[in-house]
Amino acid sequence: MERTLIKDLKEHVGQEVTIEGWVDVRRDQGKLVFLDFRDMSGKVQGVVLLNSPAMETAKTLRSEYVVRVHGKINERPEKNKQADKLNGTIELEILAVEILNTATTPAFDLSTDGKEVGEDVRMRYRYIDLRRERMQHNMRTRHKVITFIRNYLDKENFVEIETPILTKSTPEGARDYLVPSRLDRGNFYALPQSPQQYKQLLMVAGMEKYFQIARCFRDEDTRGDRQPEFTQMDLEMSFVDRDAVMQLNESMIIELVETIFPHKKIQQKPFPRISYKDAMDKYGTDRPDMRDDKNDPDLLAFCWVIDFPFFEKTEKGGWTFTHNPFSRPMPEHETLLMEKSQIGDILTTQYDIALNGFEIGGGSIRNHRPEALEKVFEIMGFSPERIHANFGHMLQALGAGAPPHGGIAWGLDRVLTLLLNEPHIREVIAFPKTGEGRDLMMDSPSPAQPEQLAELGITFRKQ
Repeated sequence: MERTLIKDLKEHVGQEVTIEGWVDVRRDQGKLVFLDFRDMSGKVQGVVLLNSPAMETAKTLRSEYVVRVHGKINERPEKNKQADKLNGTIELEILAVEILNTATTPAFDLSTDGKEVGEDVRMRYRYIDLRRERMQHNMRTRHKVITFIRNYLDKENFVEIETPILTKSTPEGARDYLVPSRLDRGNFYALPQSPQQYKQLLMVAGMEKYFQIARCFRDEDTRGDRQPEFTQMDLEMSFVDRDAVMQLNESMIIELVETIFPHKKIQQKPFPRISYKDAMDKYGTDRPDMRDDKNDPDLLAFCWVIDFPFFEKTEKGGWTFTHNPFSRPMPEHETLLMEKSQIGDILTTQYDIALNGFEIGGGSIRNHRPEALEKVFEIMGFSPERIHANFGHMLQALGAGAPPHGGIAWGLDRVLTLLLNEPHIREVIAFPKTGEGRDLMMDSPSPAQPEQLAELGITFRKQ
């Protein structure tokens, strides 16, 4: 018989159906056995009546067994109805049960939200942890958010384009993950910290509107809510100014919240804008928490932070970029950049978006003229040889007829964390790493086989 999803059972009152899923809870009351079942769509209560041919098998069932159940959908007695719950007005009278697979006793209770369980244990058995209702909700909401973004940007004539994972190591603010080349010994690919250069190259290529749900990789020291690999909503647009990029993203965020999180309240629309200087003077941070009531978990206070300084001093007394080297200065400061004068006063077109005290995204209008980008690297103290080695391809591309362009990237994991009221991003990622960058479930990183190292020409010196 064809499988019926549990969420659809209420449409089959008085009919026989077959469901497939997991045993959620078993309650043996002697003459009756009650069994709750779940699948990807929800839960239902079932009952095995006295003298039922299913009773013998039902008494052997345990939580997390995988089963196929045939039964009849009955209305519950009026006094037992729970109208506020899925399938709270019906019950499955179990006529036959087939065990598709048994299960060992779970390492932890799945009936709770899991926050009382040690995180290391949850991550080691993540395939079980993901079965719990909270984690199922988080993963399915993540899908809804990504689907919304894709549909919204498609209507705005954006094209989703995948950019390479094996790329070139360039200085972008964090350590790269390096991948050795077997065919070109002694040389390395790098995993992308972001698609920054590729998305600009797509603007040079005339795509005009690009986006990507992009995997990004940064080999950073353990701190707070970082992950070695994470996800960005990444986009870039041609022939735009700062306001155009901000307005598109603000409209998308508002509609996303109102569609998928209607119980949330956006404190102020349009989002307020505050300069970096005013944010630091008033709040002491460039990601201010502007909520009127910080005890309200469903209050969303978005704001834009603008007018960032382009450069800041390094510990050695030189200059480095504050966000990324590809930003364009404010139009009134372009002359200062080209003359390399009053460097500390140059403001950039960078814009960050903050939510409840967390930075959730940032971007800028880019330098689309190669001579302007070259000045940035000169201010940072790069030699002509290093500029050519690291960024010669970008300078050459920008000189091939690059349009004015700009974009933004959201930290998608952080956005979801805040909208789902979760404590950290590991709760919205299916298979996260620990704070130390380890995958406890797969037990990685792990040693490579000697023959693999030999193929790559890699040897290790003993410390």
